[in-house]
Order: sequence, then C-alpha cells, then structure tokens
Amino acid sequence: MAYYTRRRFTAVAGLAAVGAAIPLRYASAAEFTFKLGTNVPESHPLNVYARKAAEEIKQATDGKFELQVFANNQLGGDSDMFAQLRSGALECFTLSGVNVLSTLIPSAAIWGVGFAWKDYPTLWNALDGKFGAHLRSQIDKTGLVVMDKIWDNGFRQVTTSVRPIVTPADLQGLKMRVPVSALWTSLFKALGASPTGINFAEVYSALQTKVVDGQENPPAIISAAKLYEVQKYCSLTNHMWDGWWFLVNRRAWQGVPADLKDKVSTIINNNAIVERDEIARQNTALKTDLAAKGLIFNDVDPAPFRETLSKSGFYAEWKGKFGEEAWALLEESTGKLA
Repeated sequence: MAYYTRRRFTAVAGLAAVGAAIPLRYASAAEFTFKLGTNVPESHPLNVYARKAAEEIKQATDGKFELQVFANNQLGGDSDMFAQLRSGALECFTLSGVNVLSTLIPSAAIWGVGFAWKDYPTLWNALDGKFGAHLRSQIDKTGLVVMDKIWDNGFRQVTTSVRPIVTPADLQGLKMRVPVSALWTSLFKALGASPTGINFAEVYSALQTKVVDGQENPPAIISAAKLYEVQKYCSLTNHMWDGWWFLVNRRAWQGVPADLKDKVSTIINNNAIVERDEIARQNTALKTDLAAKGLIFNDVDPAPFRETLSKSGFYAEWKGKFGEEAWALLEESTGKLA
C-alpha cells in the first residue's frame, strides 16, 4: 500500500490537475490519414498552403483527419503518383490537366491551348464557372474525386541557355524540355522547336547537361527549382497557363463521413484561393529577384505566335481533338481561336 506524505500528495494532485487541463483531442491517432503527393519543391506555395490546409483540417476535425504532404516528387514522378492515386496506394495528388491526366482524359488539357488566356480574371471566371464545371465532370467519370477550386501554377515563360525568344523564328530547332504531354509537344513543334517530354524531377539535370537548351515554367517554379542556375534568358511569353487539380482516390474518400468530407473539402478549396493570390504576387515579384541572380528578361508580343499557330493548323487540330462542346466553352471566355 502506497504511503503519501502531505507534501507528496499535494504534488501528485497538482500534476493531475495540469494533466486534466491539457487538451486530449489529438491524443489518439487520426481515424483517417491521407497522403498528398506534389511534384514541386518544398518552398513552392502549393506545398506551403497544402501544409497550412493540413493543419487547419487537423484542428477542424479534432485530429480525426490527417493530411500528410509529400513534396518534391518524394513519392515518385507524375506518372508514378498518378498510378498510385488510381490504385489507392496514394489518397491525394495535385496534377495538371495538361500533363499526365490528359492521357486518361484528353479534354482535361484544353486549358493549356497556346496563347489562349489574356489575363487572370478571364481565366478564373472560366475555371470557377461553366468551363471548370465541365472539366470536373469529365474527371468525375474516371472514378476520381476532384475538388472544386483549382490551384495555380501560373502563366508559363520560356527560358533558354542559348538565346532570348522574341519571335517564333527564335524557337526554330531549339531543344526544349516540355512536360510529358501531347499538347505541350504539339504546341512547340507548331512553333518550330524540337520538344522533348521530361518529367519535372529530371529537368535541372537535363538543362545542366545540355540534353535540352530550354524549358518553360512560371517564375515561382524557376525560382524554387533554381533553374536560373542553368539558364540565361527568360522570355515573357505567357504562352500557356497551368494549374493543379486536387484529386482524391474515390474509394478512400467514400470511407470518410460526410461531415468530415465537408470540412476537409472546404478548407482545401479555401487554401487554393489564397494560394492563387500568392502565386500571382510571387510571379511578379520574383522577376526582380531572378534578374538579380543573372536571368535576363525580355517582353514578347503574342500576336506573331498566335498567327504562327493558326497557320500551322494547331488550333484547328486541337479543336477537333477536344470536341465542339469543350471548345465552345473555352472560346466563350477566350474569344475566337479557331
């Protein structure tokens, strides 16, 4: 039998009171643990706000739902993570519609039509409206769940190690890295370049070893991936916008109670909106920072590039591939392309 002095009893009682005051809501393991894979460096706003969403989700669900973020291709390249997502080995993945997703859903790539978008307001009105709803409906048919709000990657710019790109003629024969996507390859072939599809995880080394001489990405990625170390010129082409759908394995999602799903999806969508603002801010501010690191910028008139694409049959070809319905929804926002 334990024997307590008055002093020891007081100390034990005090510890018990402190313990009772500590919140217990995170004491047990989460009921639902979802892994999220991304393909950009840790410092990119996609990961910053995904982690912010994860913390908010943990608080809002009293620790019942945990979102674990694996940045920078920790779980594999895009093709690998997409396969994992579809099989259920990975619960969540942020994926471009123009990239691997278009191999399953060809119309998912339609937002990436070259030189289609004039500015962000036009883009967000389309993707948060009928155009975006149509694209999400196509994803739903594949057995995946897609969140309502798309995350921003930004308008893409061409960088090279050999020369600035001012007119389409400057792209003639240029060895360009493009994502593994038929649309990206078609776009740069139509402009006279020699494109090669390479997963993002291999881009830096491909540029460093001169497997390719150029690539195209928004400033936030050029900075985060330190591509300025292996590139000299950045031409502000704004040739394509790209972003990420937040995709979820449907079988995993169906196992989550409705009230938790509402909280999780609301928080993810809200953080997508904030991430958009941060990307737009960074893609403007980073030009000064990148110039200070040696990257040489030049402006580009898009008109000659659109004319080249039109004459080459690029717009007509992709209108046929995407179909009348999707193309009509696109042109409601962008104006006549083909």
